[in-house]
Amino acid sequence: MRAQRVWRVNNAGPSVGQLQSRLDDLNKRLSRLESEHPGSSTIESLKSTALGLSREIDDLRCAEATEALSELLRK
Repeated sequence: MRAQRVWRVNNAGPSVGQLQSRLDDLNKRLSRLESEHPGSSTIESLKSTALGLSREIDDLRCAEATEALSELLRK
């Protein structure tokens, strides 16, 4: 039985570099906010957003690696 591809890398979305840049900026804002306003309720929201971005980066990297491996196996 031949394996069937369930998903494909979507080139229409942001690149890993763009997402990483957004995550870096977010982490800088978080660091600044934590040092200037340690009790701010915004901190948890920014942390949640940062975690979401890191998951999106991981998913995209995994998809790219899987696509590259699939291409190698086809050859």
